[in-house]
Amino acid sequence: MQDLLAELEARRERARAGGGEARIAAQHRKGKLTARERLSVLLDEGSFEEFDMFVEHRGTDFGMAEQRIPGDGVVTGWGTINGRTVFVFAKDFTVFGGSLSEAHAEKVQKVQDLALRNRAPIIGLYDAGGARIQEGVASLGGYAEIFQRNILASGVIPQISVIMGPCAGGDVYAPAMTDFIFMVRDTSYMFVTGPDVVKTVTNETVTAEELGGAGIHTTRSSIADGAFENDVEALLQIRRLVDYLPASNTSPVPTLACGRPVDEADASLDTLVPDSASQPYDIKELILKTVDDGDFFEIQAAFARNIVTGFGRIEGRTVGIVANQPLVLAGVLDSDASRKAARFVRFCDCFSIPLVTFVDVPGFLPGTAQEYGGLIKHGAKLLFAYGEATVPKVTVITRKAFGGAYDVMASKHLRGDVNYAWPTAQIAVMGAKGAVEIIYRGRDAETIAARTAEYEARFLSPFVAAERGYVDEVIMPHSTRRRVSRALAMLRGKDLQNPWKKHDNIPL
Repeated sequence: MQDLLAELEARRERARAGGGEARIAAQHRKGKLTARERLSVLLDEGSFEEFDMFVEHRGTDFGMAEQRIPGDGVVTGWGTINGRTVFVFAKDFTVFGGSLSEAHAEKVQKVQDLALRNRAPIIGLYDAGGARIQEGVASLGGYAEIFQRNILASGVIPQISVIMGPCAGGDVYAPAMTDFIFMVRDTSYMFVTGPDVVKTVTNETVTAEELGGAGIHTTRSSIADGAFENDVEALLQIRRLVDYLPASNTSPVPTLACGRPVDEADASLDTLVPDSASQPYDIKELILKTVDDGDFFEIQAAFARNIVTGFGRIEGRTVGIVANQPLVLAGVLDSDASRKAARFVRFCDCFSIPLVTFVDVPGFLPGTAQEYGGLIKHGAKLLFAYGEATVPKVTVITRKAFGGAYDVMASKHLRGDVNYAWPTAQIAVMGAKGAVEIIYRGRDAETIAARTAEYEARFLSPFVAAERGYVDEVIMPHSTRRRVSRALAMLRGKDLQNPWKKHDNIPL
């Protein structure tokens, strides 16, 4: 018996050693943790239960029969984050560069199946060189099996990908189908074809960082939802994100203790909106003063900064927040902002996370670049997302709500449940000056000025919308947290069903 126990421990030690001390040292020299070190940071201490530690590849071609390492380049299993179950897989770059073989893929598929069957989030840590070319089509088949499971799990359990090294070829499509992608600056990159192939095919000379680094994917492509300075920071932030998310689409939103009374007025909000309608202010100040303890987890903070999306808590319960940002492009909606917000709204609706929307939007961004770039369809995505959402929706108009953008931003007409306005709100087809210059085209400046004041009094006041019931109440800014909290509490029993359909056909 002792011999068997000794053999088991020896096998475990060999598996834990991965590709060996030299490769582990090389990983550390790059500023990266190993797969197992990453899991120890991500999961609660002592909670990790590993699966398939002894699995080896079955390849025999190109000398692979003599190269077998237990685990085959990926560590899989489950554990807990702050006591809540999550399933995990971490690519091990020290073993065959983390490349995907048929056996490697089967390990990932097993935890995907378990996560879906047990209705718990799944987190993938990527650091790999793509398909294992020595296995040919078998590795490609493994990718497709993983992709299929990503699709089936979408909208059922949260799926999170963390790119912590190379991620190329087939490896990029699994993260692309998950709910959130995060990267590590300077050590991670994602692309379908690498710099060498790009050089050969298009004659472009580009580095891996320029082609698919964290800077590109968080600011230009919108592939990544955020980037962090190193492995440890990234993993600690993922722990924080998981605390906001339900375990599945049938689980309630998490509830944490709230350290701040919701009925505590904040007088500073009464002066947040400047007297001049053209002067910007930071909408994040309102967000931080509305959510519990100023704790806000922003999603895609570096992309389309004219709109803000992220998670907060009100009375300890998770909410999704969407807000126009007057500091950037005056908070106007463009193609990028519309796509960013639409995806976030749809995620929240998938997982029954209530939506709080702060509105200060002068309209959609005009110009040929936007029109040629498909602004109509991109704007329609946000319209569609809000319109189909059945979760509680609370909207606060702080200043401008002009034109079609008023409709799009969770208006009463898109089944907004509770729609508030501040006294500073202006709700109209367009700004007063522009409207008057169209209506009274060619008139003298004195007439234009007089008519502008008349238009503002007649149409821009929030009380006009309130008189029609398009706004439920005009509220004092300092009471926003209390009013939003009470509205959400009232809406906890909301039951709204869309007509049956196989699935919708959102304007992609």
